[in-house]
Amino acid sequence: MADEDEQLRVRVAWLYFMEGLTQADIAARLGITRLRANRLLGEARESGLVTIRVNSPLAGCVELERELVRGAGLKDAVVVPTPDDPEQVTAAIGRATAEYLARHLGENRVRGIGVGWGATLRETIRHLRSANLSELSVNSMMGGLTHGLELNTFEIAGEFARRINGQCNYLAAPIYAGSPRSRDTILEQDVFRETFQRLATNDVALMSVGDLSRRSLLIRYGLPRDVTVESLRACGAVGDIMGTFLDASGKPVKHAVNRRVIALPVDRLRDIATVIVASGGLNKTAILAAALRARLCSVVVVDEATARAVLGVLRGG
Repeated sequence: MADEDEQLRVRVAWLYFMEGLTQADIAARLGITRLRANRLLGEARESGLVTIRVNSPLAGCVELERELVRGAGLKDAVVVPTPDDPEQVTAAIGRATAEYLARHLGENRVRGIGVGWGATLRETIRHLRSANLSELSVNSMMGGLTHGLELNTFEIAGEFARRINGQCNYLAAPIYAGSPRSRDTILEQDVFRETFQRLATNDVALMSVGDLSRRSLLIRYGLPRDVTVESLRACGAVGDIMGTFLDASGKPVKHAVNRRVIALPVDRLRDIATVIVASGGLNKTAILAAALRARLCSVVVVDEATARAVLGVLRGG
């Protein structure tokens, strides 16, 4: 009887996987019920009689996506193949983020989306399809540079709003105040209290993260002159999100610059339903792992090599 079951299992598997018959066709041909055909196919997979292999370079990316979702408690993850040219990583992640964001906006009612700044977000907006979302408000979630730069928060938010024909609200302040006291004075103004109340009601946030190398735009252009990278490292910083520097566990470091930043406090990100962090490159490994450890995002878009490195850090490697 066992041999007969095995022969039937093989026949069902052959007809289904090799000849492309449906389960109903197989049931009719072999004189069994469709339910039994379905059960035999399941047994064929479980026993190893049939193994399925996806012959695609994207298969590894899909596996990494599932591992990130499971390992970091994410709602979703998008992993793209790492380009041979490291300079193309930002563009690849930007395209993937634009596709994900367009799909999310199409499937969900979003009234407010908060944005950060940086090269990855610029690439995201460049590849974002035009839309007519006149009720959607694009809100910059951090202050900007005091001199012109196309990666500035003001330009990012403004171009995003233009692409989708939406509304735009700026956080009209520098990234960093001159001192913690002056920051407090700025934020006590009615207009800023209202701004931060609006930011807290965003349905989606689109962020990037920066490391402590010269590749970081914040390090190159935005860091106050009296703040050094060495002093940040001495406090345990591995990078920043929205201008707030974090340690390896994802907690804000005890450095005076964090008390000067004009941006939504990072812990408020957990109150936003969907927080997308789009960043890549092995230089971002430590800060991406920190953001995931602290549960500061619910979706990550990253390249394959960096995803593997981040998972290694999260596993204690």
